Amino acid sequence: MNNADLIVATLKAAGIDRGFGIPSGNVLPLMEAMRKGGIDFVLTAHEGSAGFAADVSGRMTGVPGLCIATLGPGATNLTTGVGCAYLDRSPLIAITCNLNTDQLGRRIQMWIDHHALFAPITKATLQLEKGRITETLQEAIRIALTEPRGPVHLDLPEDVALAPAREDAAPAAAPAKVAAADDAAIVRAGELIANARRPIAVLGSSAMRVADPDRLRGVIDRHKLPFATTTMAKGMIDEDHPLAIGCIERACRQVQRRLLRSADLIVGIGYDTIEVEYEAWIDGVPLLHIDIEPADVVPSVKLVHQVIGDLDVSLTRLVALPAATNTWTGSALTDHRQAFQSALRPKPAPASFTAHAAIDAVRRALPREGILSFDVGAHTHQIASQWTAHAPKSFQITNGWSSMGFGLPGAIAAKLARPELPVVCLIGDGCFQMTCGEVAVAKRLGLALPIVVLDDRWLALIKVKQIRRQFPLYGTELQREEYREPPAHYFGVPAVGVRSADALEAAVTKALAADGPTVIEAVVDSDHYLDTVYD
Repeated sequence: MNNADLIVATLKAAGIDRGFGIPSGNVLPLMEAMRKGGIDFVLTAHEGSAGFAADVSGRMTGVPGLCIATLGPGATNLTTGVGCAYLDRSPLIAITCNLNTDQLGRRIQMWIDHHALFAPITKATLQLEKGRITETLQEAIRIALTEPRGPVHLDLPEDVALAPAREDAAPAAAPAKVAAADDAAIVRAGELIANARRPIAVLGSSAMRVADPDRLRGVIDRHKLPFATTTMAKGMIDEDHPLAIGCIERACRQVQRRLLRSADLIVGIGYDTIEVEYEAWIDGVPLLHIDIEPADVVPSVKLVHQVIGDLDVSLTRLVALPAATNTWTGSALTDHRQAFQSALRPKPAPASFTAHAAIDAVRRALPREGILSFDVGAHTHQIASQWTAHAPKSFQITNGWSSMGFGLPGAIAAKLARPELPVVCLIGDGCFQMTCGEVAVAKRLGLALPIVVLDDRWLALIKVKQIRRQFPLYGTELQREEYREPPAHYFGVPAVGVRSADALEAAVTKALAADGPTVIEAVVDSDHYLDTVYD
């Protein structure tokens, strides 16, 4: 056994069964160890996609995702996906395969300081050394899984990978536990909820990582709390719940802000300000913050109390408190939901195929238990507000790092993690241009994956921002000529064009039953983004 074999055995013992990346000569020893040791190597089209895929793998499984790159440009490409895991709090191990130890630090082809590169976007960056492989890997996995979770970078010189192993593989150390909140803090939280007449809970991205999502619903049901979510927390409680009021700070945000600001208490549950700061929308309403970390707020936020500790424990204890009542009525919440959803769908021009109609068509075609992975742009705002999510981890997006290029590799990773569930990728044309090479990856893996491209010829979010700031439209148009029929395939993957909601719904339904991926180009009119995004 060499050290590369030892690395694979240790990662395998931690539950890691696949890694994403692109090889070079320096990566080959680790790849060969993966082949022999039973960890699948998934060849991606770009190292950034490998990082995104590893991020989603970590979210979906609770086991650190794994991504691998060579030195220099491979490492710099990988950082985009690793940064995503850092700000979105996903457990991940990123391995860069480097030169031999005696070449490190020299002015030599492709060499840069990987530790300086990864330090700002990881929880730790560690060197793999002869005689300390198991110890270093154990520490890396422990750090990645300790809350708040995140990525750890490991640098592997080629001579270290090939050297005979001096150690045995061993189980990873247990992640550090978050201490439980004080009893007095829980009691005070219960009093604030009980005394509020119009409380509203807002679930955030820390809530995505609770061990038992039923505890979230338990608190909502016990205390009859109307609840909103941030983008990443959608689906942690089925949004068909009668107390659900939708996503905040996305499309038609002013509709949601008016309701939130009518509350007399905001209960932030697992609310991480990496998605959106409290001060952006709370406007003086008293705040009760319940999370694993103290609230990050400015002085204008009226923070009246915090419950800081293990979130599962806090939720269990909140459910055990006497049930609270408030003055919210079911009809008022229903009316709000209907008004919000109506505002998201402005009346289109005759014969227009709008982006919001396309999103609804995809939602109808995807079964309730299905997973949506989507990308960053104007459509992100529309999807976050408009889409109804029914299950935890069924709504995959980056909202901390918020990088274009996430949607397609995220969908591939979600399908690999949960092959029994239907998965749809829904992305904009700009995002597709960034990651279209990953279509070939989905084909190689034989994944039944509809890839719906909302094609409106623009970087639509930036176009909206240019119009709102009264700048001329410049540098944001993706295509000027009229569209012709799409090609028969991309990289051997069937490609179809649709121009209506019914045709899109039918195409997605058919693609879900295929034996491989399908690219579906939906040419849409996105003019309504000007009325819904940031409104």
